[in-house]
Amino acid sequence: MSAINDLPATTQARMLASGELSARELLDATLDRVAELNPTLNAVVSIDEESARAAAAAADEAHAAGRSLGPLHGLPLAVKDLHATAGMRTTFGSPAFEDNVPDADELVVARMRAAGAIVFGKTNVPEFGAGSHTFNPVFGLTRNPYAPDRSAGGSSGGAAAALAAGLTSLADGSDMGGSLRNPASFCNVVGHRPSPGRVPAWPSKDAWFTLGVQGPMGRTVTDTALLLSVQAGPDERAPLSLPEPGSVFATGLPTRLDGLRIAVSPDLDGRVPVDAEVAAIVEAQVDVLRGLGAEVVSGCPDLTGAEEVFQTFRALYYAQGVGDLIDAEPGKVKQAIHWNVAKGRALTGADVATANRLRTELFHRVRAYFSTVDAVVLPASQALPFDAGLEYPKSVGGSEVEDYLHWMRAAYLISATECPATAVPAGFTGEGLPVGVQVVTAHRADLRALGIAHALEKAGGHTARRPG
Repeated sequence: MSAINDLPATTQARMLASGELSARELLDATLDRVAELNPTLNAVVSIDEESARAAAAAADEAHAAGRSLGPLHGLPLAVKDLHATAGMRTTFGSPAFEDNVPDADELVVARMRAAGAIVFGKTNVPEFGAGSHTFNPVFGLTRNPYAPDRSAGGSSGGAAAALAAGLTSLADGSDMGGSLRNPASFCNVVGHRPSPGRVPAWPSKDAWFTLGVQGPMGRTVTDTALLLSVQAGPDERAPLSLPEPGSVFATGLPTRLDGLRIAVSPDLDGRVPVDAEVAAIVEAQVDVLRGLGAEVVSGCPDLTGAEEVFQTFRALYYAQGVGDLIDAEPGKVKQAIHWNVAKGRALTGADVATANRLRTELFHRVRAYFSTVDAVVLPASQALPFDAGLEYPKSVGGSEVEDYLHWMRAAYLISATECPATAVPAGFTGEGLPVGVQVVTAHRADLRALGIAHALEKAGGHTARRPG
């Protein structure tokens, strides 16, 4: 396999900018790798080779003419199949949208194209993004590049698997209950859940929704920050969008953590069961952090109420977004989503009011907590990559899993806080399965989360271990 596919996107970008590599050459290498590995992994779907080759040719012509180049100039990119792409199928993993071809890109895709990315296909997702295991009736199951009999995670599972296997240079994703973080942990790549408003979403059925966010994934933290620098920035159509330009994420990231105080908890202070090997790898970060100059303490924010906040607003989201489809074509939507919609429709005004109160109280407790520490390091996923033939793991850390969401609590309890979190590779089990940790920082402190994750990445060196 050509080593060029496994290089960091930042290295590829420098080679493209210098003329050492052309956009056509990189796309050829990418499509060759897709042809070789995607039949096994099923990470990339709806490939449009013709339009990608035309875009790569235009990119090379722009370079030859000396025109200004975007930060993603010539980099092949596969877009998550939950995000609308003009002229390219966007199915949401659902038979109801199997032939859906949008007329326009949604904002995050438009920004990536404008920055010079070569969009050549989509990455596979669970149906309507429900669950952290990637399978659907349209395209089937995505497998883990490190162990094809195991799950790649989800809902950005196709994105994570594609990155790990070198099928794409960068990948976008989204995260409500851990969909950028769980698959990053399973596939030994990096996923950043931004603060709400950091990456504005347009169009959106609910412009005030903060539980779910869009964000970047990469093989390294610097790759992930590069993509965030393009995705982030204000948009007047998104009322919660943050004012800082995305360019703030294009700066250098630290390799030392001197003067920082960082908490570590392998089980969120006993709130969640965790696989023993995951817990051991989280604990091992204590020595790594101290070696980087940080003061390390044990602990985690008080997450009281986070469960109810997440469950309430997630249920409302699915009732609003998929409820009408279930009414019209119930047989085209999987049972897990029927369950979510039913939960949303059963909520009362009092239930939502309570969840809003709990969310406010949670926000202020967490805000106060981050006045005492700079970050907290937690498992990105409670579980190891599990049997790909299962819908979800039946037990984690010796505890029975109640439903398809329950094993994702280490991620989704953090979603309820609205804090940014960067999942970064942290080690491998005895079987060679990847394990990541998430670096959680105060509300809107995205750059700090990425910086701490970068220092951990450089100290651990785990991102260098590619599949195969």
